[in-house]
Amino acid sequence: MDPLRARNNALKVNPPGGQSHLSVNGSNWLFAVMACFTVSFLAYYGLSYKPRNGEKVFHYLFTIALLVGSISYFAMASGLAYSVIPTERYILDATTYQIFFAKYIFWVVAFSAIIIALGLVSGVSWATIFFNVCVSWAWIIAYLCSAYTGTRYKWGFYGFGTAAYVILTIQTLWASRSSANRLGTGRDHTMLAGYVNLFWFLYPIAFAVSDGGNVIGVTQSFIFFGIVDLLLVCGTAFIFLFLARKWDYGRMNLHFTQYGRVNCTYPEKHAVPVVATANPATRV
Repeated sequence: MDPLRARNNALKVNPPGGQSHLSVNGSNWLFAVMACFTVSFLAYYGLSYKPRNGEKVFHYLFTIALLVGSISYFAMASGLAYSVIPTERYILDATTYQIFFAKYIFWVVAFSAIIIALGLVSGVSWATIFFNVCVSWAWIIAYLCSAYTGTRYKWGFYGFGTAAYVILTIQTLWASRSSANRLGTGRDHTMLAGYVNLFWFLYPIAFAVSDGGNVIGVTQSFIFFGIVDLLLVCGTAFIFLFLARKWDYGRMNLHFTQYGRVNCTYPEKHAVPVVATANPATRV
């Protein structure tokens, strides 16, 4: 007997629901994904003690995203945080499907962290960042409503969510480009936004064949989502750290965490360049 299978009795303690539900092998996979998120979270939090230029804003953002990813995948691997929803068509010869709402909670946090980080790199306004975050929430909430709808009306929610995804793509790929170029981070922002949108593109496809259309089983859907979540969240987090080594934090005005909230004078923050003046003795 497989030792891992023998040790993992999560689905015996927390029995799955629905005719199409998570399997023991699927639970093993989710525990492996949880371990990757946990290791990444610990590494990222540890690196926050020696941040670039003393600024921890990116460490804070991605530490939260990685921590919530660990919690969400632990819940799903343990057979928790789910509902049983009737399927529209019996493609899998199953009349009910197990929907894990924990992953939607994770996406709300992780996507927001990524969007804020991209906004800080591009230098767009806080209003633009707030708008982009809200658009991502609309995308995820619409998909959640679609997953919980057992009739063909679920595709209406899917359409609204996908429209929000398209708006978010436009905002992060094109609307921020000119601002990033002014900061001198245009190349890095394009690279990061392109990487993020490459994996965001896969979510509408994965949802349509899993929680949306119930074409593939629950375990198969988690293999898809697990890989994409790891590459998107963990991959983006560490790419940010790598690229941030050459960013000019002063020019980007990223003074958020190192100076605290005390109204003190910090010479390195408010340094004024010295302008050469003529020697009075040389004046005529």
